[in-house]
Amino acid sequence: MLRGLIPPALPRGKKLYKNRGKGVHFFQYRNDELFCEGISVGKIAQHIGTPFYLYSHATLERHYRVFDEAFAKKRHLVCYAVKANSNIAILRTFAQLGAGADIVSGGELFRSLQAGIPPSKIVYSGVGKTSAEIEYAIKEGILMFNVESAQELELLNDSAGRLGKKPAIALRINPDVDPQTHPKISTGLKENKFGLDIKEAPRHYQRARELENVEAIGMSCHIGSQLTKIEPFIDALKRIKVLIGNLRQVGIAIEYLDMGGGLGITYLDEEPPSLTAYANAIIEELKDLDVTLLFEPGRVLVGNAGILVTKVLYTKTNQGKNFIVVDAAMNDLIRPSFYEAFHAIEPVRLSSRKLITADIVGPICETGDYLARGRCLQLPERGDLLAVMSAGAYGFTMSSNYNSRPRIPEVLVIGKKAHVIRKREAYADLSRLEKIPKTLVKEK
Repeated sequence: MLRGLIPPALPRGKKLYKNRGKGVHFFQYRNDELFCEGISVGKIAQHIGTPFYLYSHATLERHYRVFDEAFAKKRHLVCYAVKANSNIAILRTFAQLGAGADIVSGGELFRSLQAGIPPSKIVYSGVGKTSAEIEYAIKEGILMFNVESAQELELLNDSAGRLGKKPAIALRINPDVDPQTHPKISTGLKENKFGLDIKEAPRHYQRARELENVEAIGMSCHIGSQLTKIEPFIDALKRIKVLIGNLRQVGIAIEYLDMGGGLGITYLDEEPPSLTAYANAIIEELKDLDVTLLFEPGRVLVGNAGILVTKVLYTKTNQGKNFIVVDAAMNDLIRPSFYEAFHAIEPVRLSSRKLITADIVGPICETGDYLARGRCLQLPERGDLLAVMSAGAYGFTMSSNYNSRPRIPEVLVIGKKAHVIRKREAYADLSRLEKIPKTLVKEK
C-alpha cells in the first residue's frame, strides 16, 4: 500500500533530508556510500563518467506489481505512459510484467513494439495525431485510439476506410475538473487543449456511431499529472458515470473506461494517497458499472525508480551567494527550470563537512540553468558526486542537445550488475543528420 510509491528514500545513520516513507528501498547508503540495489553508484560513475541517469530494475518491478495488484478486484489493464520514460529496456521490463502502453506519437508506438508490447495492449492518446501516425497504428492493430477532436474522428474514419479496417476508439472527455496541480500539467479543465467538452460528448458519440469505419467502444478521461488528492479523480469519475449511463440508454455501449494516469509521487513533502486508498476509492465508485478499466500510470511507476548522477566541477561565491557548478544541466533535466520542480539532491558519499546553502547550477549559458536554488547541503569539493533524486520520469525523455551538449547515458541496475541501456552521445552524433549544401563548399 505504498504511499505515493516511495521515493528512493535514503535510510542511513547521518541524515541531511527527512527519510520520506517506509518500506523496502533500493537506493540506500551503505557505509556512507550510496548504492543502487547491489552496486555502488560511485563505482558506476568511475566506469562510464558523468553525468548519467541511473534506474533500479527492482524498483520498477515493485512499483508495477503494487499498482497492478491494487486493482485485482476489477477487470483492468495497466498501460504504462511511455512519455514518462521511453527507453526500450524500461518498456521491456513492464512488458514482461504484462503491461500495455499508452502512447502519444508514432515514435512511441515504434518503441513499444520494439520492446515487445503487444499491439492489442496499446492505446493511442494525444491531440495532434498525423495521418501517417494514424495509419501506422491502424496497420499494427492497436487496442484503441483515444480521439480528442471531431476532426480527428473524421480523419480516423477516412484512414480506416482506405485501409479496409475498423479500429476501436474511445472519445477523450474533458470533464472540466480542477486537478489541483501545476497549471502546465493540468489537462482536465475546459481551458486546456485536451479532449472533448463533456456537454458535447453525446453528439460526438452519435456521430461516431454513424461512421462506417470506426467502432466506439470506450471513453477516456485524463485530468492531469502529479495529483496528490483522490477527490479530483472521483469528481471526474462521477461525471463520466452519468455520461456512460446516458449513452447506454440510447444504445451506445461503452466497454472500456480509460481513467488515464496522473497519480503523484513524493519529491519533497507531498503526501499522495496510497495506491490502496486510490484503488479502493475508484473501485467503490464503479461498483455498479460494468466496464474494463484502463490506466495510464507513468510518473508513479518510474519517477522514484531513477536518479541523475552529476559531478561537481567548481564551487564559488559571488557577494555572499554560494554556487555549486555541476556537469549536468537544464538540457539533461529541465523540470527545475521549466516547472520550478523540486528534486532532492544527496551526496553520493556522506561526509562530516559543514552545511551550506547554495544554488546547484549547470554549464549552460542561461540564468535558468539550475537543478536547485537555495538548497542546504554538505559543502562539496571539486570531483564530488551528487545524486539528483526522483529523476526517473520526464528526465531523459525531455532532454535535448541545447548548447550542443551530447545527451547523457542511461544505466539500468539489475541486482549487482549495471547495464548501459543508452550510450552517451559523441560529438559526431550532434551533426550526424546534418549536411552542408554543395553551394557552401568551396572548391579547392
